[in-house]
Amino acid sequence: MNFELKNLPDRSKKPRNTGLSMIMDKGLSVREAEDLLSVAEPYIDVVKLGFGSAFVTPNLENKLSVYRQANIPVYFGGTLLESFILRNQFEDYLRLLDKYKIEMAEVSDGSIEMPHDVKCNYINTLSKTRKVLSEVGSKDAEKIIPPYKWIELMKSELEAGSWKVIAEAREGGNVGIYRGTGEVRSGLVEEILWQINGENIIWEAPNKTQQVWFIKLSGANVNLGNIAPNEVLPLETLRLGLRGDTMMFFYNEMNKKN
Repeated sequence: MNFELKNLPDRSKKPRNTGLSMIMDKGLSVREAEDLLSVAEPYIDVVKLGFGSAFVTPNLENKLSVYRQANIPVYFGGTLLESFILRNQFEDYLRLLDKYKIEMAEVSDGSIEMPHDVKCNYINTLSKTRKVLSEVGSKDAEKIIPPYKWIELMKSELEAGSWKVIAEAREGGNVGIYRGTGEVRSGLVEEILWQINGENIIWEAPNKTQQVWFIKLSGANVNLGNIAPNEVLPLETLRLGLRGDTMMFFYNEMNKKN
């Protein structure tokens, strides 16, 4: 930090298990990745190369090297794995991870139909050699999953070997744990947290209002995902109460403790 301010919320230190900020890279160039890290590296915990963008990204190895040198893990979006599974190319996907030295993998079923026991088998297989993130929820706005089912799916995926489960929202923040308007399905979130430790969940929250909602619910060290590269620093100010949306919330909270 550049100077001292008293009574700020405590932030977990890297490498973090809580307070994660997962960044969505939808096609940054090598130079843009370097520029991003020059200002935001301390606040980035994981980078996702969104959906199937890794397939069409020029200079992919060079960009991965930029993140690797900063000790920031990168993984391919779950949609890419779904594309391999759809074509019966799972073994090819494993070779792809080895080729690019990818040590983290996302398993999702948001775009294709997949029996849940099959999904858990993929999680279990990948978890033997890599850290696995599994995504729960559909990308189809018409498919509403009841709270008990979210809980059941998350529990079984954690048991299968997932390091964290990701609550689906897409990059627009308008499906899954959100209504089409972007409003949080608060009852759903609270029911999930009644049954599952929030440390094991990454909430996709691409929009500021969503980030504020989760920070006020669970504190500065809530795990948030699908953060746009240009929103990394603004998110960190929200976590620290250095932005109007959370300033008085944290100021009052810290004063109660002192």
